[in-house]
This record gives sequence, C-alpha cells and structure tokens, in this order.
Amino acid sequence: MQSAILQYKQSSVHYRYGGKGSKLLCCLHGYGENAASFDFLNSYLGEEYSIIAIDLPYHGATQWKEGMQFGVEDLTAIVRAVFADKGHAPDQRFALMGFSMGGRAALCLIQSIPQQIERLLLLAPDGLKVNGWYWLATQTFIGNRLFRFTMYYPGWFFSLLNIGHKLGLINLSVYKFTRHYIHDARIRHELYNRWTCMRRISPKLHRIKQNVQQFQIPVRLLYGQYDRIILPQPGERFRKGIEQWCTITMLPAGHQVLQEKYMPDIAYSLRH
Repeated sequence: MQSAILQYKQSSVHYRYGGKGSKLLCCLHGYGENAASFDFLNSYLGEEYSIIAIDLPYHGATQWKEGMQFGVEDLTAIVRAVFADKGHAPDQRFALMGFSMGGRAALCLIQSIPQQIERLLLLAPDGLKVNGWYWLATQTFIGNRLFRFTMYYPGWFFSLLNIGHKLGLINLSVYKFTRHYIHDARIRHELYNRWTCMRRISPKLHRIKQNVQQFQIPVRLLYGQYDRIILPQPGERFRKGIEQWCTITMLPAGHQVLQEKYMPDIAYSLRH
C-alpha cells in the first residue's frame, strides 16, 4: 500500500491505496488507528479490489484544519474526491468496510450515498447504539464543557472510575480501556479533539435500514465473542426487519477483529 495526500478545503487528508482489481473497496479505521491498519488486505484482495483507506480527522497523517467541524457531507465529499484523485469516477459503486469508529462513519455513507454502496462490512462497529456518555460529552454544551475540563483536570474522573470498578459497575475491559485513553495529557487532548470533531457523524438507523432494503445492500457484521467494548446485541436489533440483507458472524476475538488471522472471515464477508 502507498500513501497520498488530498487537499480538502484547508486540510490535508492522508490516505493509503493499493491493489489493482476492477472492484473498489473503501476502508475506514477505528479510534486511535489509521489507514495503515488495512495494509494487510492488499496481499489477499489486491487482485480483486483496488483498495483505498482514509485517515479520519485528528488521526494518522491527516492534518485537519477545519477545527471541530466534520460532518457527513465532508466525509462524502472526501471519499468521492479520493476516488477521483486515484482515477476512479467519483460516483463509482464500491464496497465499504469500517472498523469500530470507522463503522459509524461507514453507516453514515449508507445514509448519504446508498446508491454507490455495493456491500457493507462492519467490524465491531460503533454507531448501532447511542452511547450515553458520548452523547452527553459531544452533543450538549454543558457536557462538552465538562468533558473538556476533565481532559485538563482528570483527577476526579479517575476517582469515580476506580469506585465504579470496585463496586462492579464497570467491567475490567472497559476500565482498562478508559484508563488507557485518559492516563496521558497528550492522549486526553487527542480524545477531546477526536470525539468532538466526530460528533456530527451520527447514523440515522431507521433511514439506513430503509436504504439497505431499497438499494438491496448486503450488510455483514463481524463481532468478537470476547469483546466487552462493542457488544453484538445492538447489531442483532439493527438486523431486525432487514434479515434478508444483514448477517452477523461471531469471531473468537476481543475488540480487535481487524487482524490478518481473521482474513478468511473478512474475505468471505466481502464475497458472499
């Protein structure tokens, strides 16, 4: 896979590309990751697909200069501009893959340009359930101010987190996951920017399910059976009413299902 830069408004959007197949695959990464997370796909799918993976704002080598403004219209425009940058028609149909946070962004593309999506593969996807803490921290003024204060002065939150864990209100996986992302000032600053910037990437699930049916888009959901961060129950609820088009597969994994050892399942989901 190779790197390229797309100029979008005042920003420089980094993406990776590879493969020489006639079909097009667009990949969106998870929180704290980047486009290179999908590099291993090239060895397995490069003959079948032309692969494009994009660094989302405040991730990887993307230099986002639009502040906290990033919406579905920006995501759509960037995807189409990247296609054109690599010689594809901006309105070309393509397969879409999203991991974790990238799953939420991928769902928004089904909402925005369903006529272009050939199939959707979601790996341990965010976006199928409204996270109350995320909503409070990003969608309300008071919550966002408190979120920002906490990122600068996290002591009270550490205490609350420890108490919740000791009382059994927070499972060990979530406890470790949360501590990892707030233990360091730089990581907290990134967390605030990333969460706040992505706040408008909010899928409208009813509309998305209508689009899946109308445009007959195969949707494949892959979950880790040991994942305590993203659980499969929201996927099962999402599947109701679109069972003809949507399947769920459980992998012997935790949250990190985007790994080369699960390539047979990933490839199968893209082809069937």
